Amino acid sequence: MEYDAVVIGGGAAGLSAATVLARARRRVAVVDAGEPRNAPAEHVHGFLSRDGMSPAQLLAVGRAEMIGYGGEVMQGRVLGIEKLGERRFVVHRSGRPDMATRGVIVATGLRDELPKILGLREQWGVGVLHCPYCHGYEVRDTPIAVLGGDNRPFTMHQASLVRQWSADVVFFPNRIVLDTEERTRLTARGIRVVDGDVTRIVMEDGRLCGVELADGQMVPRSTVFVGPRFVPHDDLLTDLGCDAGEDGWVATDPAGLTSVPGVWAAGNVVDSPAQLITAAGAGSKAAIALNHYLLAQAVAAVH
Repeated sequence: MEYDAVVIGGGAAGLSAATVLARARRRVAVVDAGEPRNAPAEHVHGFLSRDGMSPAQLLAVGRAEMIGYGGEVMQGRVLGIEKLGERRFVVHRSGRPDMATRGVIVATGLRDELPKILGLREQWGVGVLHCPYCHGYEVRDTPIAVLGGDNRPFTMHQASLVRQWSADVVFFPNRIVLDTEERTRLTARGIRVVDGDVTRIVMEDGRLCGVELADGQMVPRSTVFVGPRFVPHDDLLTDLGCDAGEDGWVATDPAGLTSVPGVWAAGNVVDSPAQLITAAGAGSKAAIALNHYLLAQAVAAVH
């Protein structure tokens, strides 16, 4: 199977990229493993005109739009990308035929590594959240906890930020050791600091109702914000030889081009803060750049 472009990952970034390419009359296919990062969430917010839609519904609408313009969607897992010569790639799939293509966009996202605390994973995306811009408005003016974890800079920023949505915020440093200045700043912001090791998230009838400490103290809360460690699904890119930046993440130019000509990356795989609408925009930008890359090849071929 020969394509102008293969997009790996069928989330907001990947579907947006594929739709732009399909509308540009390129032969494009999306290969999707069917494991969206936001699957546990009930609703999408901050996406203009799609507010309140479920993540599954958003993807279903996106797939239908892309297919309507002639693109293809294939379920499956990509095992690797092989570069053949200067202008051709082979995408190897698990249990499926290989796909030949002139350009690749990787939009495989990331995974969230949470602190190992009982109940945290079970409530992930429901009572346990990480992005106040995505879900803060829905839990405004309620008792909120911010839980310290391995991602210290993100968590410290999160603790101050969440206070914008509620006057009742408790910060549990957990494994984070606060210095005097940090503690003073949090207190001045109106955030109560509760020290001690957190042992579990307390639930009642399936709903989050509190945070329990090792000494048995239970602090009633209805929502917990936590800063996960963000781990990009970038093996396909690194195995292909794409350069990484100083932060260890695969480096791209403003349009998503990696150090390997013909290979772009978009969304959370290279940009951990990217929200759905940001990822969709990045996918669109990468697709336009890829289309221009193919155009330049076509023009050069006739000279």
